[in-house]
Amino acid sequence: MRSKPGNGNGNGQARELRRVTSFDVAKAAGVSRAAVSRAFTPDASVSNKTREKVYQAAKELGYRVNYLARSLTNKRSDLVGLVAAGLDNPFRTLQLEQLAHTLIARNFRPILLPTSKEADSATVIGQLLHYAVSGVIVTSDAPPSHIFEECAAEGVPIVLINKGEDFPFVDRVVSDDRMAGYTAADVLLKSGAKKLAVVSGTAVSYSSRRRAEAFLARCSTLGVEAQLVPVAINDYLHGQQAAGELLDLGIDGVFSVNDYMACGVLDGLAAKGRNDGSIKIVGHDDIPQASWSAYQLTTFLQPCDVQASQAVDLLTSRMSEPDAVARVEFTPITLITRRSA
Repeated sequence: MRSKPGNGNGNGQARELRRVTSFDVAKAAGVSRAAVSRAFTPDASVSNKTREKVYQAAKELGYRVNYLARSLTNKRSDLVGLVAAGLDNPFRTLQLEQLAHTLIARNFRPILLPTSKEADSATVIGQLLHYAVSGVIVTSDAPPSHIFEECAAEGVPIVLINKGEDFPFVDRVVSDDRMAGYTAADVLLKSGAKKLAVVSGTAVSYSSRRRAEAFLARCSTLGVEAQLVPVAINDYLHGQQAAGELLDLGIDGVFSVNDYMACGVLDGLAAKGRNDGSIKIVGHDDIPQASWSAYQLTTFLQPCDVQASQAVDLLTSRMSEPDAVARVEFTPITLITRRSA
């Protein structure tokens, strides 16, 4: 058992606390140390009776498996890096939550490293390699090609989510952005809008660019006037600021490439007294705020649970087949109709 501080006996000094080890658990459970190791290893061969004895002894002693120490022996930890940017966007929170839940269900431990101007994706992934991670899932900007070569040399697979670049042995999960762009144009026209625009930071996001291009292409095919209203970042503030330009242009139908920015557009219109529903708006992602009474945003559901399963499936498959050809999985989207369009 864990040693506890002394209570004045002997020389009155507190005894030093000692970490409980697998030897202690093995002794308390009456099993070998190897049995303790197997009991805490997913899918290892051990009887239910032995596992229960080990778990009970571990609980009574306060024992926890040191996964980092185990990784030194196995040359690979159970850690999977999640590399992300734009954590202020509610959709990113949903996405990371589902990725974490899915990884934990598959007996991995997620470790989140956010990117920034000071720490880009290449720098962050380089840091992850020091922890003997089993894999990396990237939701921020795709790293440069040299980092993939480093990961390949280390035997660390990478999965990219909503990224367009093709790299050898790197798998991707991509939302059906083209369908979203096409459908958004149809929805706005059906709602009675005649002069359309898409608000998007096309230079900063592959998904935004695909959605905007598909929207404009669909409008062109239908012979409808439409234009791109560019923003620096696809966030709430830039959506709010874009509202004035949309009004100046006489736009009555807007496709915002994400809900976070669409909420900003709606609030920007409200601040100018134009929240009367005369300007129709469609977003993308179906974040929780989209259903709030202040917004009631028509949008596209990008199912984070499906996306997470696809990403982790690709990651574990790549662990087993590191030399397989690069694969792409498409995540379906679903139109959610509300008051805004």
